Amino acid sequence: MGIDLPLVWAVIILFGVMMYVVMDGFDLGIGLLYPFFTDRTDRDVMMNTVAPVWDGNETWLVLGGAGLLAAFPLAYAVVLSAFYLPLILMLLGLIFRGVAFEFRFKADDAHRHLWDKAFIGGSLAATFFQGVTLGGYIQGIEVVDRAYAGGAFDWLAPFPLFVGAGLVVTYALLGSTWLIVKTQGPLQARMIAIARPLTWMLLAVIVAISVWTPLAREDIAQRWFTWPNLLWFAPVPLLVALTAWQLLQRLRRAPDVAPFVLTLFLVFLGYSGLGISLWPNIVPPGITIWEAAAPPQSMGFTLVGALLIIPLILMYTAWGYYVFRGKVDETQGYH
Repeated sequence: MGIDLPLVWAVIILFGVMMYVVMDGFDLGIGLLYPFFTDRTDRDVMMNTVAPVWDGNETWLVLGGAGLLAAFPLAYAVVLSAFYLPLILMLLGLIFRGVAFEFRFKADDAHRHLWDKAFIGGSLAATFFQGVTLGGYIQGIEVVDRAYAGGAFDWLAPFPLFVGAGLVVTYALLGSTWLIVKTQGPLQARMIAIARPLTWMLLAVIVAISVWTPLAREDIAQRWFTWPNLLWFAPVPLLVALTAWQLLQRLRRAPDVAPFVLTLFLVFLGYSGLGISLWPNIVPPGITIWEAAAPPQSMGFTLVGALLIIPLILMYTAWGYYVFRGKVDETQGYH
């Protein structure tokens, strides 16, 4: 029995996208929290918690996009055609944010505020348009004769825009709980205070999307509420409620790594719910991973490279986070 290459590649791409959401989510979240902190020292500390690792986090975005092109060229062509504008705006946001990382500390006092604004605006644009793209993807893509048949602004609809706003809340909560781990003193206390309302906001977003999605997509409603899919989906809302309750409890105790881990688990539960809703379609509502797959020879050849490079990325990422594992204070040092 041969290897199911489309399935293997789908797992790799899903893993890459999840790693990107987890690892770039919290440093985008720091940019989203910047407007609530006007003191330069606080902003310096916040940025320095991710300065050594932020660019490595975005490696996973490249892996996901390159893997989609190599393994599922039909899906790559359709998805990019449907979401050219939000994806371009997302990339522009990432560019502005990356430049701000490099130039903010070099700028004089008269111009530093410009790079702070670039950092905030880039983080907001990148996050919001990632969410818009996700919402448009869940909403479904019109395909005729294996080509995108919709308009350039089909993504400009209430549901994608709401998902974009919801992802802003998600990344802001990731950023605040990350800073609970990496900071101390008054800055850490303010992050704890911010994380509590963000948790409630994220719960409201999850409930709204969970109600809106099956109402908007009949095929997803059938997936959720028919047997045996109901058996797979039923634990997800229960685990979301339990995790959110535990997160709120841990935010009332001595600060530690638990709120960050619990927030990551909330993100994972949302991601798993998305997978249950769409699998095995890679272009919803009707193109499966097997229909969109590249020739087996191409998938096998690129799989060899992926299996070599992914362990290296994981080892480098683990090493970077291990080296910069301490807290950051106003001296800009780790300890």
